[in-house]
Amino acid sequence: MGEFLYSAIGFIVALGILVTVHEFGHFWVARRLGVKVLKFSVGFGRPIWSKRAGPDNTEYAIAAVPLGGYVKMLDENEEHEEKIPEHELPRAFNRQALWRRTAIVLAGPMFNFLFALVAYWIVFSMGIDGIKPVVGRVVENSIAAQGGFQVGDEITFIDGRPNRSWDEHRLYLYNQAFAKRNIIVEVNDSTGQPQQRNIDLGRLELSQIDPGLMERGIGLFGYIPEIPTQVGSVEPNSPADTAGLQAGDEITVIDGEPVDSWQDMVELVQARPGRLTQFEVLRGEETVNLSIVPEQIDQNGHTFGRIGIRPAPVTLPQDMIVHVEYGPVEAVRHSAENVWVMSSLTLKMLWKILQLEVSAKNISGPLTIAQYAGQTVRIGVDRFLLFLAVVSISLGVINLLPIPLLDGGHLLYYAIELVIGGPVPKNVMLWGQQIGIAALVGLMSLAFYNDIVRLFG
Repeated sequence: MGEFLYSAIGFIVALGILVTVHEFGHFWVARRLGVKVLKFSVGFGRPIWSKRAGPDNTEYAIAAVPLGGYVKMLDENEEHEEKIPEHELPRAFNRQALWRRTAIVLAGPMFNFLFALVAYWIVFSMGIDGIKPVVGRVVENSIAAQGGFQVGDEITFIDGRPNRSWDEHRLYLYNQAFAKRNIIVEVNDSTGQPQQRNIDLGRLELSQIDPGLMERGIGLFGYIPEIPTQVGSVEPNSPADTAGLQAGDEITVIDGEPVDSWQDMVELVQARPGRLTQFEVLRGEETVNLSIVPEQIDQNGHTFGRIGIRPAPVTLPQDMIVHVEYGPVEAVRHSAENVWVMSSLTLKMLWKILQLEVSAKNISGPLTIAQYAGQTVRIGVDRFLLFLAVVSISLGVINLLPIPLLDGGHLLYYAIELVIGGPVPKNVMLWGQQIGIAALVGLMSLAFYNDIVRLFG
């Protein structure tokens, strides 16, 4: 199955689940509070499937455009083909008390957070495989090097938290990086002796606080297996493909320098952006000479070369694989902490972007989501659930932003209503609606632009 198909299926499944969860929150609370629901739709536009059911003859639909959904409730402020019967007016949304309307609107984002909590709990209770937290490489002059880390250190505690895998507390470190805190790390060194190391996160630049924080920011890499120089795959239309490099070729020499490992090859290529480079490869029993010009990549202020190849799959030694599992109660605590930290990190990142302290390139759109969905689907159910949890939290946070048209915009109107003692004037709501449309169009355009630059730029 091709990468595009995995991405398409993963995206549709992920959005279908998360939109359904969000809209079900509105639907379920509205029904419980006595409001009549006319329609429950997953997706926008023309329905590709619909059915009416229940005592209120509610229409359930799946529409053609999967980028959202909606719950349509009985409301005198909405256009109706027929006048609402007198006996049904008490069930209209607009006639509900302020606390009831607030609960219904708030339910969508809250169900997103609840779904993330359950997804995390399932994964943590089942357990997840990871890599043993052994340091494989320390970048010279990095924060890790200044903190005393050595190759072979096994990280046992991070700020007193037991550490069993390389990624177990990555989110914790990410959160502490925003606070620029100093982290105390306990390790067993290569001789098995307990030692204490230090990570001074105050030395980080804001631009370094990203998913590659451990490696690119702190300068700490986990166990790196010896990767042979055999080419596993070649990207179509890449410099390597154009020059005739093939899957199965073994790269032995670059510009006269012997290549003993994949890392050697990467470093030599990255140092030659835009330069004609001579490759000597072993193809079967034949030696082939190729001339390749590495593509110049500019990223986060750095320029490096890239030829568009991936290594052949490498199997990790069994003793470097760990299975991290929590008990049911501990899994609840760990899940709740992850939901809280992810929510606060999302808000912090958005605020830093608005302050122009962090690049808006960090905003991702549907194309990037589809790409990650496809990758996690191929890895396994546990990784896909973790992916769903992260995106569900993001949807919950974004929907709570005080932007008209979003749930947070409605909650803002209700807060004003509470203060002034009456509904917000319609002309103010219409004005806010225009602002909301402009803000959402701008945000979506930026997200699409970032996606296109990441994928094709």
